[in-house]
Amino acid sequence: MVVKIYPWQQQAWAQLQPMRARLPHALLFHGPAGIGKADFIEAFAQSLLCENVRPDGHACGECASCGWFAQGNHPDYRRVRPEALEDEAPAAEGDEAGGDDKKAKSKTASKDIKIEQVRALADFMNISTHRQGLRVVVLYPAEALNMPASNALLKTLEEPPPGTVFLLASNSLDRLLPTILSRCRKFALALPDHAAALAWLQEQGVQDADGWLREQGGAPLAALAQAETGSREELDALLQVLALPAVDTALRAAERLSKAPLAALVAWQQRWLYDVFSYKLSGTIRYYPRYRRELAALAGRVSTAGLMRAIKSANERRAIADHPLSPKLFVEDMLLDYAACCA
Repeated sequence: MVVKIYPWQQQAWAQLQPMRARLPHALLFHGPAGIGKADFIEAFAQSLLCENVRPDGHACGECASCGWFAQGNHPDYRRVRPEALEDEAPAAEGDEAGGDDKKAKSKTASKDIKIEQVRALADFMNISTHRQGLRVVVLYPAEALNMPASNALLKTLEEPPPGTVFLLASNSLDRLLPTILSRCRKFALALPDHAAALAWLQEQGVQDADGWLREQGGAPLAALAQAETGSREELDALLQVLALPAVDTALRAAERLSKAPLAALVAWQQRWLYDVFSYKLSGTIRYYPRYRRELAALAGRVSTAGLMRAIKSANERRAIADHPLSPKLFVEDMLLDYAACCA
């Protein structure tokens, strides 16, 4: 079994292959969330470990190494990611945990990559490789590294063990330590062309694929995930508040909206502000054509200076959205600040 890449990644895959001749010790793949970076680096990891790589650089899917990789027990491969992502995987066969226990676990699973996870790589990197080839470590999302874990990883990257390759993926380079960035070779994975992403979503049987894709900023995997839920309830609740900014509306909506992923709320607000600004300047809407009437009305009465303040505030708020002291207070502050800027 071979880890597949997505159609829009074929060109990036071809551009990556010449690096095999002089592979850097750490490659950092970066680009927007929801475009398939994790699958891309998993595919590259498998190909680096494969014993019979195909001419196009993909793993053969038939050798012993590919078999181990497919089963998740390759001795020369390690994956590091937050517990919350590990918790999303299906329970192992024979798992006796009940449904309530699993729900409790998912609520408490960490969204950070912790120092213990990075330190656990020490023994792995200090023994000989099983097949006398490369040793590969995949880590994502890199911005989930907490500060102790970042510092521990930095020490490893400063003195990389021979024969070891780190493959990292990040949704936002500005949230990584500059010292980590300086020790990685960066490789950009771009947002796919709208037409290509739309065609892929339609192949997956997504209804209203264009609407879902626009609302998720052109990220096809994010659009697919949202479409599969079949609900725009949280998004629409936020957009209705943004359409009519007011203090009382903000306070009433804060508690309900605080149950949604805060990073998503900020991203939705950023896209809304982009649409208001775009409509004000050129009469065009990118993300929320379903709200054309509301966007047009808001663009007509809000000053450009107010919009710029709201955009700046939303950008700054994104940096702390994953670690708020109180979700409800975070949302209240976000909506009240927006109301003040758009008054």
